[in-house]
Amino acid sequence: MTIKLGLVGTGTVGGGCLDILRNHREDFKRHLGVDMEVVRVCSRNPEQAEARGVLHLFTEDFNDIINDPEIDIVIELIGGTTAARDVVLGALRAGKNVVTANKALMATFGDEVMDLAREKNLEVGFEASVGGGIPIIQPLKHSLISNEITSVMGIVNGTTNYMLTRMVDDGLSYEDALAEAQAKGFAEADPTADVDGFDAAAKIAILASIAFNSRVKLNDVYTEGIRNITQLDMDTADDMGYVIKLLALAHRTPEGIDVRVHPTMLPKAHQMAQVNGVFNAIYVTGDAVGETMFFGEGAGAGPAAAAVMGDVLEVARHMTLGIPPVVGCTCTDNLPIVPMEKLSTKYYIRFSVADRSGVLAAMAGVFAKHGVSVRSVVQRGSAQHETVNLSYVTHTASEASVRRVLEEIGGLEDVLRAEPSVIRVED
Repeated sequence: MTIKLGLVGTGTVGGGCLDILRNHREDFKRHLGVDMEVVRVCSRNPEQAEARGVLHLFTEDFNDIINDPEIDIVIELIGGTTAARDVVLGALRAGKNVVTANKALMATFGDEVMDLAREKNLEVGFEASVGGGIPIIQPLKHSLISNEITSVMGIVNGTTNYMLTRMVDDGLSYEDALAEAQAKGFAEADPTADVDGFDAAAKIAILASIAFNSRVKLNDVYTEGIRNITQLDMDTADDMGYVIKLLALAHRTPEGIDVRVHPTMLPKAHQMAQVNGVFNAIYVTGDAVGETMFFGEGAGAGPAAAAVMGDVLEVARHMTLGIPPVVGCTCTDNLPIVPMEKLSTKYYIRFSVADRSGVLAAMAGVFAKHGVSVRSVVQRGSAQHETVNLSYVTHTASEASVRRVLEEIGGLEDVLRAEPSVIRVED
């Protein structure tokens, strides 16, 4: 029995999939008893298909793949939530299993996709949608399924992690780190999805849905990016024993699911603080297993294609052995999303203020008025510049109280009107 594959998207990851199948098809037959063949490819770039030697299989219309009765599994690698949604839902309606790397689709329309798959008794594999080559979705659905997962914390965007690492290691500014990431191909010409946190938000929405068995969508995730992180913040964090990472966090709480993406200060001793460059890591805590961490390359042709083809092989094995879909949607609960205002954590807050007596005392009074206890304060700057930077680290406080502090201090005469730097602290 030969499982017939239709590939939609022949770019970096699609090309990697074709390479893997060409290099290892005989290995798969020998080790797993699975034979697979790509019989159709679709994209907007026939030259990509020609470069991979599959121009004879090329079509510009994905409906040719959806409507091909020979095709058993459709692999969607075009991204986005418009045409990709049509591909995935169309394939399922046509009775074909689906494998996708599309985080935005699964974070936005995952319920629609999984409900249709269940109705049609088909499988949807989406391991590559989070963490590239890092196996995390299958472990959550299989190896860790006996646990009640209490938290998921991840560095899940290689672009921003590379930039923050360069800012720490070599003192680059945000602008210089971004330019270097773009020059190396780690960041797109339009880096918005990465630097503003939307890529990470889609990934943590998917992970939280699986970990907590309750649907979390992209719009549920509070999201901040790294555009406002400065070298001064990096230096101050270093002096205080922290590093700054863009973290995706999800916690199960008595009130519901707390899910967010934002720059975070981590103690240097924390395992996640050691994850640098383009590497990703996902830290999962369960009631029985305790703390586990999954680490590896989060992007690139090889890692992402490996995850895609892992899903394809799993679905193909099930088909070859006559096994029905093993694990579909597990979002059987309907837990509420905890509003960001209800968050309680520690905060790093930096203000730029006039270098005059009485400013520190006035600000301390505002913190006290709103019940925000200050653990430490560091002053940087010199009198000759007439301004100084005051960096506070608080004890645990509520988000609502901190926002009231920011609003009131922002109205003080000696506080410059530039946006204060606010970074949450995880110990």
